[in-house]
Amino acid sequence: MLSNLLGRAAAAGTGAKVLASSGIIRPYPPAVLVRLARTVKDWGTGPAGGFATLAVRFPDRVGLVDELGELTFGEMHRRSNALARALRARGVGEGDAVALMCRNHRGFVDTTVAAAKLGADLLYLNTAFAGPQLVDVLEREKPTVVVHDEEFTELLADADVEQRVLAWVEGDGNDGAGDDGVPTLEGLVDGADDADLDPPDRHGRIIILTSGTTGTPKGAPRNEAGIDAAISLLSRMPLRHGWRTHIAAPLFHTWGFAHLALAMLLGSTIVLKRRFDPEDCLRTVEEHRCDSLAVIPVFLQRILGLEEGVLQRHSLDSVKVVASSGSALPGDLAVTWMDHFGDNLYNIYGSTEVAYASIATPVDLREAPASAGMPPWGTTVKVYDDEGREVPQGVSGRIFVGNSLLFEGYTGGGGKDMIDGLMATGDVGRIGDDGRIYVEGRDDEMIVSGGENVFPKEVEDCLARHEAVVDVAAVGIDDADYGKRLRAFVVLRNGASADEDELKGWVKQNLARYKVPKEIVFLDELPRNATGKVLKRELKDRTE
Repeated sequence: MLSNLLGRAAAAGTGAKVLASSGIIRPYPPAVLVRLARTVKDWGTGPAGGFATLAVRFPDRVGLVDELGELTFGEMHRRSNALARALRARGVGEGDAVALMCRNHRGFVDTTVAAAKLGADLLYLNTAFAGPQLVDVLEREKPTVVVHDEEFTELLADADVEQRVLAWVEGDGNDGAGDDGVPTLEGLVDGADDADLDPPDRHGRIIILTSGTTGTPKGAPRNEAGIDAAISLLSRMPLRHGWRTHIAAPLFHTWGFAHLALAMLLGSTIVLKRRFDPEDCLRTVEEHRCDSLAVIPVFLQRILGLEEGVLQRHSLDSVKVVASSGSALPGDLAVTWMDHFGDNLYNIYGSTEVAYASIATPVDLREAPASAGMPPWGTTVKVYDDEGREVPQGVSGRIFVGNSLLFEGYTGGGGKDMIDGLMATGDVGRIGDDGRIYVEGRDDEMIVSGGENVFPKEVEDCLARHEAVVDVAAVGIDDADYGKRLRAFVVLRNGASADEDELKGWVKQNLARYKVPKEIVFLDELPRNATGKVLKRELKDRTE
């Protein structure tokens, strides 16, 4: 990002090229360079140091736009100073944890930076968690303070929380105290000194929770990412300095947070809305002339599900990059998107534990829509068999990843399998003859039906390509004759019709006969969490 870090990265040819092309390497007056070097030395490269350097470099540039208006980088810096002092007065210190359960708005960013300035850890809570999940996570992590939007008050009622702060209050209540006497974030910011603080001895961690689609969410902590992490992402996704970025993906998710971190490096203006609505997303991008859009795949599905007349009203002509991550792109979604909005889609494959493993560019998605693209700079991907031996190209096995962003192990203990310094993603797939990665499914989702291996994802992709299907998920259930059988859950497009026999026939035309689901159940919508992943646990419960 700055001074010596830039120097080291520039020494590696690829790194220098990426930093230069993205506009990160740029001239600054000598006095500014001295301040930048001191800021990074004192505060590091995480949220505290990243946003502090923006206040030095571009104090008057608009850094954030949300439903309350605009904030410059200088204003963001001072707000986080004040909030850090207010949190410290409430007992938050180095090594403590601050839990955050907020939608996408300034309060999320304020709290992230303020906690980092105290050397505290940030625990990001999923806004779609149920009450029992919250109780379990908060009991395990024991944060000193929970900062949350007013709408989540009831969900937190049964949790053992000593101190709470309301980050977003509906109506005109974003200052002073809420109805139950709980202080508001805006009230704390207005009531505290916003002068610079002394840096802590310890840099805080970001703890992002796994999705919890197959069990209790686990905490996956990360220390500050270095410049190499940004070079890796930017090597295959052409984001540029000074762009406006609409982060529609939830900020508590790995992908949403990644774009917040990139904004610190690129000097991007981030545009936030608390809730996603497909047409409102298009309007927001056009109104603010956003250069990039960060989404999860289900958001693309919902946008493309709008009536054709609505889609034709929105050209997204300012957008150069649509960055998608969080789950696989089903069926022909990528090609359909690019046919509507141009070849601007980049899909990132990874996980909470390994961050990003590969990136599919528009070229990849045109030539091989089923692929996950190729590893970016500084990332190694290998495929191993069950005995830990690397398999030849084209042979399926367990996918392992190595990069500078591997997590350190779960906060509750345990971790992911490791081989030769590479970490398991939990997926099965292969590296094709074209060098691209092909993900075939979760290693814990494969079923053996009548002696044949079946991955639900392949069947899901097939059904998603049927013109009447808008959404689909498949799960394995017990079967007395076959051991396991596949049951598919399908959502039809508005106005479309198809029955079970037609869809089974479609699968039979395109896949092996043993991959045809034994049953197809029609639903109005699939159960999903806030990051768009299908809650297959709930679907399995419906079958019993």
